Amino acid sequence: MESNRRSFLKTTTLALAGTCFASAEAVNKPASSIIIPDGRIKLSLKIGMVGFGKTPLEKFTAIQKMGYDGIELNSPGGFDKNLCKAAGEQLNFPIHGVVNSLHWHKPFSDPSEEVRAEAVKGLKQCIIDTQIVGGSAILIVPGVVKKGVTHQQAWDRSIECIQEVLPLAAAAGIHILIENVWSNFLYDPKGGNQQTADLLKNYIDECNSPWVGSYFDIGNHQRFGEPAKWIKTLGKRIVKLDVKDWGVKSGFSKIGEGDVDWTAVRRALLDINYSGWATAEVRGGNEARCAEVLANMRTYVLGR
Repeated sequence: MESNRRSFLKTTTLALAGTCFASAEAVNKPASSIIIPDGRIKLSLKIGMVGFGKTPLEKFTAIQKMGYDGIELNSPGGFDKNLCKAAGEQLNFPIHGVVNSLHWHKPFSDPSEEVRAEAVKGLKQCIIDTQIVGGSAILIVPGVVKKGVTHQQAWDRSIECIQEVLPLAAAAGIHILIENVWSNFLYDPKGGNQQTADLLKNYIDECNSPWVGSYFDIGNHQRFGEPAKWIKTLGKRIVKLDVKDWGVKSGFSKIGEGDVDWTAVRRALLDINYSGWATAEVRGGNEARCAEVLANMRTYVLGR
């Protein structure tokens, strides 16, 4: 383990032996091994994954001790944001943002103007809640293509809604980030497994704001394209990462048990000089399960 190597180098009194140990380790690493430098990527999880502790302070304390760097909340709704803020400040534990809790049942692409107005209202509340907890971004699913909603309609309606909220987001310094999901939007659900990120890239660019970017989910489109190639296409548009895995045989699975080429992903993240949050979005549970998720992220996202 890399942490053990660093501990060895710090504690040994045989500096030369320590140097030889490090050199031998480097030689023995497989050629495909790509390691993310210390501090480049911070590891987090969604609040809903933490199945233990009753209060924000109890939950934050436990996962901070595990080694997580921060957490992400839900909004509108969820835990009282002032309680979360107090807990985070007491522990010096970052709450880096929120996930929009309304975007599936009140999508920005809905044919109803009333529903879209409620979606915009909810997104404005997300901005307020993110400000309270000191976060930097909101994850949204921008549109859903379904019966009665074409791809172009989802595109146009959702951008119009985002544009309505952008002045408030910009004034607050809060990013609105687009997650790539299975919503039949910004990809072709029948288009095979070699699709590119061009639709997502073009959508973000048409929003035409430095406050709109990508919340890139590494595993969500493994079925439709290669995550590493999507990362390189999106480049600096990627502001945050969601972490999961998917495989032809396993479906959505534990990180490292699907078909994602994690070495290629790490190489792509280094190529675009990514620095920021990576948040697990997988099945959570008890303390042992959350510790397992963290270990998997360290192995596959960081290469450690």
